[in-house]
Amino acid sequence: MNKNCIPVAVLVAGALFALSTPLRAQIATQVDEHGKLVFVNGDSPNTRRGSTISPTAGGPRSRTPLSAESTAETLGANDGRLDRIVRDAAVRHQVDPALVKAVISTESGWNPQAVSRKGAVGLMQLIPGTAQRFGVGNPFDPAQNVEGGTTYLKALLDRYDGDLSKTLAAYNAGEHAVDANRGVPPYWETQRYVQKVQDAYFRPGSGRNSTLWTPPRNPVRKEVDSNGRVIFTNE
Repeated sequence: MNKNCIPVAVLVAGALFALSTPLRAQIATQVDEHGKLVFVNGDSPNTRRGSTISPTAGGPRSRTPLSAESTAETLGANDGRLDRIVRDAAVRHQVDPALVKAVISTESGWNPQAVSRKGAVGLMQLIPGTAQRFGVGNPFDPAQNVEGGTTYLKALLDRYDGDLSKTLAAYNAGEHAVDANRGVPPYWETQRYVQKVQDAYFRPGSGRNSTLWTPPRNPVRKEVDSNGRVIFTNE
């Protein structure tokens, strides 16, 4: 055999082996929520996206499930800048900061870069229509996102006369769904969402301010009893 053929064979075998070996993903760059440039290998685990509500078939806004007890959520909730953003927006719109925080915790787990499979974005998971409705130019910006979300929350509280269940259901599924069903619609995701936000809001230590939100009173109505007496009651 020609000695010169040996290196050629080795080279060919090496090339075939390289082609048969799966290529690893290239390094990609992205900017995190703090504006820092990050280099990420494509084989690395995906970054956290979505909110704490599990996806459901036919639900109003299916989301990627996340752990409410995660480190990211804990750090976000204790972030001084985010806390100031929430408190400032809540004061402007006369909404309990603890309620805004309960919504953020449930919606995104305090992840400003959260994106749902339905296109809801940021801390308060604003869909494009809602962001545009309330003048949010960049829904990934925490201040703009919280301002828009809090404005929407206040509008819903006013619309439903402080009825928290209807307000939260409308935030999740839309006003039309709540109005059509005269209350929380029969969507599993929405019902679970309302319960999770209320659990977070009413839990001990949430910082809830009872002067900013109280359960709505039943309307007073007039009744006539069996003796013909007129009675006014709210029971």
